[in-house]
Amino acid sequence: MNRSDVLIIGAGPTGLVLALWLSKLGVRVRILDKTSGPRTTSRALAVQARTLELYRQLDLAEAVVRNGHRVAAANFWVKGKPVAQLPLNRIGEGLTPYAFLEIYPQDEHERLLIDRLEDYDVTVERNTTLESFTENGDGLTAHLRLPDGEQEICQACYLAGCDGARSVVRKTLDTGFPGGTYQQIFYVADVKASGPALNGELHLDLDEADFLAVFPLGGEGRARLIGTVRDERADRAETLEFSDVSSRAIEHLNVHIEDVNWFSTYRVHHRVADHFRKGRAFLLGDAAHVHSPAGGQGMNTGIGDAINLAWKLAAVLGGAATPKLLDSYETERIAFARRLVSTTDKVFSFVTAEGRMADLLRTRLAPFVIPKMASFETSREFLFRTVSQITVNYRGMALSEGVAGHVHGGDRLPWAHDGEGDNYEPLRNPCWQVHVYGDTSDEMIAWCNEHHLPLHVFDWRPAFETAGLGRNGFYLLRPDTYVAIADNSADPKVIERYFRDHGVRPFFA
Repeated sequence: MNRSDVLIIGAGPTGLVLALWLSKLGVRVRILDKTSGPRTTSRALAVQARTLELYRQLDLAEAVVRNGHRVAAANFWVKGKPVAQLPLNRIGEGLTPYAFLEIYPQDEHERLLIDRLEDYDVTVERNTTLESFTENGDGLTAHLRLPDGEQEICQACYLAGCDGARSVVRKTLDTGFPGGTYQQIFYVADVKASGPALNGELHLDLDEADFLAVFPLGGEGRARLIGTVRDERADRAETLEFSDVSSRAIEHLNVHIEDVNWFSTYRVHHRVADHFRKGRAFLLGDAAHVHSPAGGQGMNTGIGDAINLAWKLAAVLGGAATPKLLDSYETERIAFARRLVSTTDKVFSFVTAEGRMADLLRTRLAPFVIPKMASFETSREFLFRTVSQITVNYRGMALSEGVAGHVHGGDRLPWAHDGEGDNYEPLRNPCWQVHVYGDTSDEMIAWCNEHHLPLHVFDWRPAFETAGLGRNGFYLLRPDTYVAIADNSADPKVIERYFRDHGVRPFFA
């Protein structure tokens, strides 16, 4: 019987990122997918700043930015004319190295991840399905159906269900998936077109209750149209063609269609699984949570799940942590998923609400409010922080302790950059590490050296104060760059006690 450390079901971005992180940390993985090849069409487009920050750990961020498309502005249309613009090019200035909206279609994204995974001699096993699995003492036994129709029995220490909204893993675990389904039918069209909405920026139509957006793609005249239909056309979703929906784009956004590369319709759910873990099996990505496409959060949230789980599995499998560390995966990620589903549901419901009052809010109030909001730095910053996922945090949870400056245990480490350097450079290495901004004690230096815990001491600079970092304290950072301890002292016993209480050793690469 074939044996792996982690068996990954599903080779979308979530499963591929999980396989990459685990492989980098020395974990043996198998990743399989029921499809015959990587997708050639996709719905997910946005790669958020927080994902790009984490992608630095695998030298992926530069490739995504180089091959993707940076969106300069979002334009809002009413009655066939642009009425408001929100600049996006440097909307997150000073908050992150990636202070912009990056468009990188999921099909291209997956190909990049697959290529990088092959550098670790890991290949996606195609046309292979999981039929069942059972847990036994020290692992799992899984029954697979191979491309030739034969069955294979394999063993793994852990199993990761990254197999989408209709997850076999979730159904096998018999975990509830409460929520609902939006009444609208969504459509996606990849087109070549011309017109004012094909200028490389994002365009959204505020008219009526059907949502319509034009997302720019790389290459002149290429765009992705994403919209909804809710009238009698929704009753025949399976037979809808582009001609049934194209008139709205043409009339409302002056989009002149030259060619349609592909067109698809689908329904969207808003659901969160009751549990993200049972025993040795985990749920990630759409298998654990699905929601509206508002804000471009779905794929990025699945990638966040993968990175959160990867270092914890690697630590446990490498003997550097006790299995109780894995309990924190569900606690941390399910709380975020529930908040996200609630938020995107409210946004989408507002955008697509019907009735005279809703139309007035969208067509009269929004064009007035958006430019006002765009003129205030605090408003732009709030919007960016929310959408970019840089405010995702694990405050008040088991692995998060203390406060230093304005930074709490569980926060993402704030980015601080000036002419003298970038405090994120050491984060390229996915390991436990300590950051000190200012001075520290000889005891801290000696303890970190003795325990092979990287210590980075930055001379105090105004940029650190601006970022909210505390002076002369320390920050213990997890391998996924979130703050485990924020403390105003220079006492290594605080770190020693933390590792002892959580059953973790700092070195496991």
